[in-house]
Amino acid sequence: MKLIVGTLLTLGAMLASSSVGRADDAKELEGLWKPSVAELGGQPMPEAVLKVISLKMEKGQYQVLVGNSPDKGTYTIDPTAKPRGITVKGVEGANQGKTFPAIYELDGDTLRICYDLSGAKRPTEFKSPAGTKLYLVTYKRSPTK
Repeated sequence: MKLIVGTLLTLGAMLASSSVGRADDAKELEGLWKPSVAELGGQPMPEAVLKVISLKMEKGQYQVLVGNSPDKGTYTIDPTAKPRGITVKGVEGANQGKTFPAIYELDGDTLRICYDLSGAKRPTEFKSPAGTKLYLVTYKRSPTK
């Protein structure tokens, strides 16, 4: 009986610590991110394009800059989904009125997101096959100024 109780307590502590880590995702996603690699429908994005893109996330609001052209909106996360889910809604700019279901993976200062730019459904894996509108991007945290 002591073994069962001990095992349950250990399992409970492990589950609590993993859910705390996921609950912190909202805070950990905040900041300035720069894409290091990306592909759309299996086609790599040119490095020159990646250099002019930045993503700022803060308190459920996002802003993407492509050069000087801003795209602004909101995002909500589901850190309990497998893979973790994020929904992006454009409010101002090129994606105004559009909703993009996506998945994300956060590992320290690296953020991977796979967006369905068709808006149809949340991707189930981090892949961007040819012929799809799946946009897979890996961001690196950038120091804020």
